[in-house]
Amino acid sequence: MDRIELFRIFTRVVECSSFTRAAGTLGLPRSSVSAAVIELEGRVGARLLHRTTRKVSPTQDGLDFYKRCQRLVADVQETENLFRQTHAGLTGKLRIDVPGRIGRLIVAPALPDFLDRHPGIDIDLGVTDRAMDLVEDSIDCVLRVGNLSDSGLIARPIGRLPLINVASPAYLDRCGVPRSPEDLAGHWAVNYASPSTGRVEDWEWVEGDALRAMPMRGRVTVNSAEGYIACCLAGLGLIQVPAYDVRYHIDAGELIAVMPEHCAEPMPMTLLYPHRQHLSRRLAVFADWLEVLLRRELLAEDRTHRGRVRDQAHPRSEE
Repeated sequence: MDRIELFRIFTRVVECSSFTRAAGTLGLPRSSVSAAVIELEGRVGARLLHRTTRKVSPTQDGLDFYKRCQRLVADVQETENLFRQTHAGLTGKLRIDVPGRIGRLIVAPALPDFLDRHPGIDIDLGVTDRAMDLVEDSIDCVLRVGNLSDSGLIARPIGRLPLINVASPAYLDRCGVPRSPEDLAGHWAVNYASPSTGRVEDWEWVEGDALRAMPMRGRVTVNSAEGYIACCLAGLGLIQVPAYDVRYHIDAGELIAVMPEHCAEPMPMTLLYPHRQHLSRRLAVFADWLEVLLRRELLAEDRTHRGRVRDQAHPRSEE
């Protein structure tokens, strides 16, 4: 059996965690799949899999080898399709990871459009607020919101996502309406802790050319966007959030924007890829589609929505 075929079989076994399931997806006898892995282990001179009666899992050597095999198989598949793509279309699987709210509200509802355009591509969509390691987790592309550390990854800037300050009507009835940062000392916030570091974020606003920040008192701390918004809707305090995240709540009167002249600095949105010499064509096509989607649904919508919010005065603001 040639090496590339051995690599294909090995990667499928790792992904299925089973010889039997891998054999079924490959259309091969289980014995052939098992023999292929044994042959591959003999060629590389290392044990690649832990085998039990219930599950198959990669050894540390096997995990390292799997990542290399995955890239090699993808490159071979891309090369094989190079001259067939005009007629047959792009094929293969993409592993993508996006923040939770963007994934649920923006990307997932739009995916049928992409899949209809490219019926040969399958998407493994991760939806999480946790920072992912693209190499360690074998992810093709990740969308990150916020400032980036120097990771050595390929970065593709998408735009800057504006933030607004909001609270529930019940909270504002109870605690009053903050009109400037000087009023914040008398208010509560729903505090947000980074799911990666656990650090509680300060309340921020731009003043002239300077970024100001202060810790806010709060009785509740959360580590997800869903929890952040839910606690704000429950009247537990102020939050700073992208406008797209709460536009439906604002339109429904469930949340109200405050201090529109004292918002936090917009957050950069960036697509990140592993550091490779070239991107597969299917990944390049998906990235182009995702960028157009995000610019249309998030950036343009936020500009429009923030303009509407800025023009609205809270009904109790003159009391």
